[in-house]
Amino acid sequence: MKQVGARSEPAIEMQASGRLLAQGARFNETVARLSPTTFIPKGVYRFRSHQEANRHEQECLARGMGRLAAKRA
Repeated sequence: MKQVGARSEPAIEMQASGRLLAQGARFNETVARLSPTTFIPKGVYRFRSHQEANRHEQECLARGMGRLAAKRA
């Protein structure tokens, strides 16, 4: 296995700095932007098997792509 680069975990701060608050806000915005494009509704899902989870993911993806295509047409 080849490792490219290294990422160090930031130290836990007792008081938030402006830099850390801005970093957290950027992360929140990125996650919020991803939500509409994943087509999987928010929530906690429990599946009996990986196949069941994959089937759910594919159904959500197909349903979401259908809605997106209908909206664009």
